[in-house]
Amino acid sequence: MTTKPWDLPTACAKYSAAGVPGVGLWREWLEGRPLEESRRMLEDHGLRAVSLVRSGFYPYLNEAEKQAACDDNIKALDEAAAVGAPQVVLVCGAKPELSLPENRRHITEGIASLIDHAASVGVKLSIEPLHPMYADCRSAVNTVGQCNDMIDQLGDEWVGIAADVYHIWWDPQLAQEIKRAGKRIIAFHVCDWMTPTKDFLTDRGLMGEGCIDNRGIRRLVESTGFDGPIEVEVFSTRHWARDQDAYLSDIIEAYKEHV
Repeated sequence: MTTKPWDLPTACAKYSAAGVPGVGLWREWLEGRPLEESRRMLEDHGLRAVSLVRSGFYPYLNEAEKQAACDDNIKALDEAAAVGAPQVVLVCGAKPELSLPENRRHITEGIASLIDHAASVGVKLSIEPLHPMYADCRSAVNTVGQCNDMIDQLGDEWVGIAADVYHIWWDPQLAQEIKRAGKRIIAFHVCDWMTPTKDFLTDRGLMGEGCIDNRGIRRLVESTGFDGPIEVEVFSTRHWARDQDAYLSDIIEAYKEHV
């Protein structure tokens, strides 16, 4: 998604040529071809499928919505297994018609219902806490602490945390909750927060363009023992409008300098 103008074949070729070792796959980039073909495409370019994004959206207003969410989450787990991704990133969802506690109950129950299937296909469920500006309709899970509380109930063998700096950098409890999370952190995403921010979804910055201490948060995450891939995740109409080859070069330099 960081280089959104490129389709999957183009991205694979460009990333491989630039020495990028892996990719977080968004599900829409898998559409239109057999999953086995997408997996071979990654393997042929020496790329690792780091994660599959996204699933979740558990809160519901009726039984039909509840079943549809369950079916889509099962499908996402199967897709991840087919392309070799070790985890599905969960954007947990929220319904503005429901209270936050009710939304969070639906989320906890939804994830719990998927654990057996996750185990059967060997794919972990990675809860991504989103910035509280999204608590109305995108996710009622907004801090690493809330993830920890949820996983205390669920168990952490097949459920982990995707820590995205864009969503967690502001949290005054971040250091202690990352320490508490420990091995539960199974994904780490970097980008930057622009000031002023023109759009809260599609105006992220490259690392170093904004105010997030990416390197400091990386140290916190790696102090837990995390040694997995670090994913650059930048949603930016400004950067998507650029020449993507030049942009990819800038991504790599920003990563080296600021992460």
